[in-house]
Formats: sequence, structure tokens, C-alpha cells
Amino acid sequence: MCGIVGYVGRSYSKNLVLDGMQKLEYRGYDSAGIVFVEEKTSRLSYLKKIGKVADLAKGLDGLSGDGFVCMGHTRWATHGIVDEANAHPHFNCKGDIALIHNGIIEGYEVVRKELALKGHKFLSQTDSEVLVHYFSSVFELYKSVKPSILDLVKKFKGAYSLAILMQDIPDQLIVVRHNSPLVLGKQEKGFFVASDIVAFAGKVEEFAFMPEDSIAIINKKSIELFNFSGEVLLPAWQKSSFVFDIVNKDGFEHFMLKEIYEQKKVIERIVNFYRLVGTDSKLSAHNDLGNYFDYQLDIEYQDRIWQQLGITIDQVKNLKNINLVAAGTSWHACKIAQFFFEYICKIQTNVYLSSEFCYMPFFEQKDSIYIFVSQSGETADTLQALRRVNSYNIPTIVITNVASSTMVQEAGGFLPMQAGVEVSVASTKAFSAQQVILFILANRIALEQNKITPELMKHAEEDLFIAAQVLELSIENYKWEISQKLAEQYSVYKKFIFLGRHISYPFAMEAALKLKEISYIFAQSYPAGELKHGPIALVDNNTPVVIFSSLDDIIYKKIVSNAQEIKARHGHLVIFAFEGQTELADLAEQAFIVPRVNPFLGPLAMSGLMQFFVYEITKKLGNPIDKPRNLAKAVTVE
Repeated sequence: MCGIVGYVGRSYSKNLVLDGMQKLEYRGYDSAGIVFVEEKTSRLSYLKKIGKVADLAKGLDGLSGDGFVCMGHTRWATHGIVDEANAHPHFNCKGDIALIHNGIIEGYEVVRKELALKGHKFLSQTDSEVLVHYFSSVFELYKSVKPSILDLVKKFKGAYSLAILMQDIPDQLIVVRHNSPLVLGKQEKGFFVASDIVAFAGKVEEFAFMPEDSIAIINKKSIELFNFSGEVLLPAWQKSSFVFDIVNKDGFEHFMLKEIYEQKKVIERIVNFYRLVGTDSKLSAHNDLGNYFDYQLDIEYQDRIWQQLGITIDQVKNLKNINLVAAGTSWHACKIAQFFFEYICKIQTNVYLSSEFCYMPFFEQKDSIYIFVSQSGETADTLQALRRVNSYNIPTIVITNVASSTMVQEAGGFLPMQAGVEVSVASTKAFSAQQVILFILANRIALEQNKITPELMKHAEEDLFIAAQVLELSIENYKWEISQKLAEQYSVYKKFIFLGRHISYPFAMEAALKLKEISYIFAQSYPAGELKHGPIALVDNNTPVVIFSSLDDIIYKKIVSNAQEIKARHGHLVIFAFEGQTELADLAEQAFIVPRVNPFLGPLAMSGLMQFFVYEITKKLGNPIDKPRNLAKAVTVE
């Protein structure tokens, strides 16, 4: 969601920045822009386009000249519609100062009115444009960059990272970080700045994350870094061995389809990465992990999972409360994982929605941990929740796919998701990876607390391998029928209802979300037991009701009863059931039968088939599957 890339140095900059912008496309955006100081005229030259970076690149072919300082931006609309006026960069009245901005500015309307009364003319509907006009006005007062930028950061609240380019000081960039990530890169010929290290991966020898509430003034030779009080800071440079994987579709029509099919290998990779070494029952539970962490951190990681998580073995043994915090698909994975921790560990577990967490009362719990789950590690509301918990000095752990993310930097501990790059906005393999890691973690805690044996831990790992095989096999069993027949049949419906009970209810929530995200079909999920409390009024033969079964015999019987209630009202049933559940399958207009697995892993085993079904419906509708409208891969604003 929005991306910043900047360069200052001795190389021509336009293509360097453009390349970085292309690497940030995964974040999601709806317009793009670039601005540089043209070498021959010493004036700002810029271009803004609605659409993709590729459209911007075509336009740049007709924009003559280049320069040695440049910045680019990909925008995901928050304030104002998607048009070129609202795209970045934004300029002051004279057009000699340009600004790009990620995030949200609070209370900008008041400042906008004040500046308008002083004669400032605004060309956009954005909060971002107010920043450049304000900076221009205070620069006229101070005649110096540092006091001007310090004035700006004291004036505005919110979550933002921004970069400023000045025509009259053509060899420098001003960048600011406040509750929104920025990273610096250094090479022999100059410096980079970006929202994500992937933007300049392979181009720098060293990188440094900008500290929270910091400002950098970057020129061709040096970086002056200081905090919001004006105190000098030193960049914490690290050697860069980060290599950006060039991700392609490998022959698949869409990234989403490729990522659906990658899930079996992802699950196997995670289990092998975290698996218990050896089968000796005398093996110490905290002394059995092999190679755990290979993200170029100076940590010898043999037998140190709990140290890496920032907690001691005694804390693990005494755990009485586990708290999971996440948003969207990650929240659904956590709701499924609640059953792992409560049934396997027998530990009370709370699951919180990130966007609500910071606005609810906080109750400190003795012997507790907080686990924050985010594919990107930059999810704004989850990051704010992490910071809130950190202020209470309670152990915090992050599970994410991005080792260089802000959440990893700020949490007490970190478990890498091991899913590989996920390009499609609608998460598939990250959802599966989160379930797998949380299942492994639940079993490891139970092992440490002597609630399971090492042999049972081994069985849990083998169960994950079986679930991975079932996930892929289920797609293969039904892919022809779905793609050739069912996708067209179900693409004509305007709304769906998704039902589950127990562990299959949060999976039903995820299925409904997937359908909404990419097909734009209205879908609602309910606990099946709530049908009689209102939702059954929605049941008719024009609304497919999708039910996800359970491997628990008692829950299964309840689900059969719910299905019969729907059939009695002429409902159209689509059933995801397990082998042997013929009573449920026989009630359905369409039944998908999945081989039996560990009952806790039922949602994992069904994930691929559910995702493929939704994918094929969307494909039949002709929607942009990998980049659905209005959505972003990394949600970096609240």
C-alpha cells in the first residue's frame, strides 16, 4: 500500500528509481509518479499516471533528460479519487518543491484552510499536498532545511513517511519516518531510500533501517540523520546480502493459481525447517531444533527457538495465557489456531482483531505472551497493537513472511513464515503457512509443558505432511469439474452464504473473504449454529449455502442437522466434507469430498480446494485476479 523510492548519487537516476518502483508493485497501488532534477535545466521534471508503473515507464520514454536525484511513488488512494491530480508527487505553489508521502495525516483540514487563507492554491484532494505547501511556507521563514523539516514534524500527527525534493537544492533528498517504514541503502556511487529493502536489493552494499521518528538529509556524499528533537543519530549500517527473487508465474495463468499450487511445498518446507530432531523420548524439548534462522543475522541457531522468540524456557513452562493479534486473513488463521492452543496446550487463548485492539481496555495478564501475525510485517493496525503491548513489557512474538519488516525490528521475537514471496493480493499460501507455524508452535509449547510426548510431536509433524498431500490431491481430484462446469454454474449467483462450526467456522469466514476479495460477489459467513437466530431468513434457492464440515463426530452431527434445515427451506447446498460423511454429502447439490486428516488440520486440508473453486469462479467472471480493485497487499495505513 503506497511505495516510496528515492536516489541521490553520481549515476543517472530515473531508471534506478523506476526499477525500484516496479519491485514495490506487490504492495498494491492505483497510480504512480516520478520526479527528478533534470541535469541540463536544473529544473524539476515529473510525470504522473493512473494505472501501472509500466504505463508510467512508457510515458517516461517521451520525457527527455535525466538527473542525479530522483524520487518515485506508487499511490493507493485514501484521500481523494484515483486521478492524476491526486497522484504523487505534489508541489508547492511555485512548483519548485516536490513531495511524496505514504500514510495518513491527522487534522490536515485545519492547516489546509489556514494556508488557503494565505493564498496557497491546492490542486488535489489529498492530505499529502498540505505537507508540501506547509513545508514551503516555513522554508520561506527559516531559509534553512533542518529547522523547516523539524517544524513540519512537530506540526503534523498521524502515520507517515515522506520524501522532499527541492529544485533550489538539487543534490539532496529530505526523508522522514514516523510510524511508517523507510530504509536507507548505500553504494559506492550514491544512496537509496525506499519503503522496503526489496526496492534496491542487489544495488547496495549496505542498508540501514531509519529509526522511528527520524529525519535524513541525503546528498551524493553523506547522510545526516537526526531525530525529531534535532539530535544527531548514526545509521546502523548492515552488510547487504539480500537478493530479490525475480518472481514469475512459472507458466501459470495467474500468481494466485501458482501460489495455490505452491502450498504443498510450503507446508513441507516449514515442517522441515522447524521439525523436532530425533525420536529419542529423552530428548530435551528445547534442545532439538536444527538450522532455524538464516536471514544473515549473527545468531548461531542450534537449540535456541525460545531465545529467538524472546522468552525463556521457564516462561514457556509457566504460560497461562496466549494472545493472538492479527487482521484479515491472518486473523482467520489465528481464529483457527485458537483451537490448537486451547485443545493441545490446554492454555486459555484470546484472539484479537488488530483494528479494534488499540481502542479496547487492556488487561495485563500474568504469565502471558502476545503473538502478532502479519504476512507483510507492516500491517498498520497490527503494528500499532504490537507497540501498545510493548509498552507494558510483555513478551511479544511476530510471525511474518518478511524478515526485514518493521514488526520484526520492534518485537521481542520472530518466527519466519517461510512461505516465499506472495504476489497475489488475495492471500493463499501465507494463510496455510500461518496455520502450520501456529500448529507447530502449539505442539512445541505443549511438549515443553509435558502435555505431549516427543513421539506425539513427531506425529503432529507427520500429520502436517499428510495434510499437505491432501491439500494438493483434493485440487487435482476436482480441478477439471470445477474449471469446465462448476465455475460457470456458480459465477451467475449474486450472493453466497458460508457456514461452519467449531474449527471450520473461521475457515468459512476466510472462504467468504476470498470470494468477496476477487470475485466481488457478496458473501457472508455465519456459525452454522446461529442459523435459527436470524440468518436462516436469507436462505432460498437463489443463494448457494457453502458448508465446511468437521472431523469431530459431535460437531459433524450438528452440521448435518444444519444442512437439513437448509434443505427444508429449498436452499442450494455446496458441501465440503470428509471421506465417509455420506449423510452430509447426500444432502448437497454439489459435494467436494476430502480425505481424512488430523481433525485440527481439516481447514488446512480444504484450503487449496476452496481457493481453487473461488479462483475459477473469478476467472469465469473476467476479474483482475491478482490485483483486485481497491485492495493492497500490504495495508500500511489504519
